[in-house]
Amino acid sequence: MTLPAEFHDIAKRVNNWGRWGADDEIGTLNLITDEVVRGAAAEIRTGRRIPLALPLKEDGVQVGMIPGRINPLHTMVQINQELFGPGTVACSDDAVSMGLQAGTHWDALTHVSHSGKIYNGRPAGTITAHGRAEFSGIDKAGHIVSRGVLLDVARAKGLDRLPGDHAVTPGDLTEAEEFGGVSVRPGDIVLVRTGQIRTYLAGDKHGYGFPSPGLSVRTPEWFHARDVAAVANDTLTFEIFPPEIENLWLPVHALHLVEMGMHQGQNWNLEKLSTACAEENRYAFLLSAMPEPFVGGTGTPVAPVAVL
Repeated sequence: MTLPAEFHDIAKRVNNWGRWGADDEIGTLNLITDEVVRGAAAEIRTGRRIPLALPLKEDGVQVGMIPGRINPLHTMVQINQELFGPGTVACSDDAVSMGLQAGTHWDALTHVSHSGKIYNGRPAGTITAHGRAEFSGIDKAGHIVSRGVLLDVARAKGLDRLPGDHAVTPGDLTEAEEFGGVSVRPGDIVLVRTGQIRTYLAGDKHGYGFPSPGLSVRTPEWFHARDVAAVANDTLTFEIFPPEIENLWLPVHALHLVEMGMHQGQNWNLEKLSTACAEENRYAFLLSAMPEPFVGGTGTPVAPVAVL
């Protein structure tokens, strides 16, 4: 089934191919300049630090919906082993096997393709089993530190959690911006809170994934107009699921990652941040969200921290 004309119309309006040169592999992360980071550091007033990652554990958010995306399998490979003989210092070591997008994570620009292409017009065939992502692997993202802005869509509507069938619209984003008394600036990393992760934290893993509120296919133009560097939210699928347009699956992924070259994050726990921002009545902060540099990876675990 081909993508509808409506999708291609939006794609043309948000496309960033060639904007930073034919060799570019990081897309909108180019918008995080030294000046932007200096401005982000100026947002620190109290030094209050809010962790945004879910714990990595075998009973994590994955339920098998996406083949191969397994929760962490954590194994001890040595326990109090005296490596250099009896009476020497003993070591304990462990190993993990997991899907790189299993928990709180960033999607690399190579995570999805459409029409045979990835970001900047490169062939999707450059992603292979042995070579992995030849271009725009998550290792190319480098450092992701910038001004973070929480758009607390749920709280702006007076809700703990948006309904499962709610597609977050550009109007919702503007409403949350006004609610927080903050203006999204070029180079910002925007965190969109739906409250959906409360379902997972309450123990309902299946209800967390489906049905789920999430970003509407209309929102990429909102982020593009504001030159946002990256977006993350507190859902499994990032965009509304099931999709708002019948049989148009993951259109926001395709528009962000392929057309715009904008990294996106899922499974971010924004509950404590929501409370902290409400208590301090400010919704901008320094955000450190460094990707683990898996060479050729199409995603990576991340342990983001907001500093207020």
